Amino acid sequence: MSAYDAAEVRRLFAEEARSERPDLSLLCLLVGAAADPQLDEAGLDAAQAELDRLAGELPYRPGGPRAWAVALRELLGGRYGFHGSAADYQRLESSLLHQVLLRRRGLPILLSVVWVEVARRAGAPVYGVALPGHFVVGFGPPEDIERQVLVDPFDGGRVLTVGDAELLVAGATGARLEPSMLTPAEPMEVVTRILNNIRSWAAARPERSDVGLWAVELSLLIPSHPARLRYERGKLLVQRGDFIGGATELEEYASLVEVVDEPAAEKVREQAQAARAMLN
Repeated sequence: MSAYDAAEVRRLFAEEARSERPDLSLLCLLVGAAADPQLDEAGLDAAQAELDRLAGELPYRPGGPRAWAVALRELLGGRYGFHGSAADYQRLESSLLHQVLLRRRGLPILLSVVWVEVARRAGAPVYGVALPGHFVVGFGPPEDIERQVLVDPFDGGRVLTVGDAELLVAGATGARLEPSMLTPAEPMEVVTRILNNIRSWAAARPERSDVGLWAVELSLLIPSHPARLRYERGKLLVQRGDFIGGATELEEYASLVEVVDEPAAEKVREQAQAARAMLN
């Protein structure tokens, strides 16, 4: 079966992102298809089948939130060794679900996607929790902090105390843990954060502007995306030698922002003019 081309990946991603109930695992796998030209429909199906298989190895309804958390920790963190380390932040594969399923290594948010998708298939009351700076997984009623159980898939599924969660937030941002931080993350919030991570990874590696470009193009397909993504796309196109395409994108972004910030719009127009001059 042939791999998806870039246009087809974007079409499928946009369709799913705009659906009434976006499928988190499918969206993450389409991000992987944008990164990996060899990932075809059969590869996506195989990754979904692996999530199904792992869910089938969980005990049948083990009990309350803590029992679910422990069962997931024993299966994914223990038997299969899913976890992360500092080195994983340097690898693009750590942000791609199909690779995380193969390597059993990844960033906190991708490992959390594995935990959530496996647990959800098994019927657990599970959801992602977007703590500032460190993504974790919650079990049980999110509105009841006393009964809610948090786990850290990056640390093999370690069950967290409130103190542990406070330390994670303080260590990442210096802020205090607020109840509002413990609410379930919606699928598109998760996917946006994953794409933000990929864009940051690529921005630190100018030679991988190809990754930055497809990541920003997928981000632009998410409803209610920030307008500044248009500016980022324009700059990346110029960086990659598409001076006309980049200048056009920069000019369109300038038209969007001139209503609120005319001096900023003028600076962007100057950048667009400079890009066009590169053709001379």
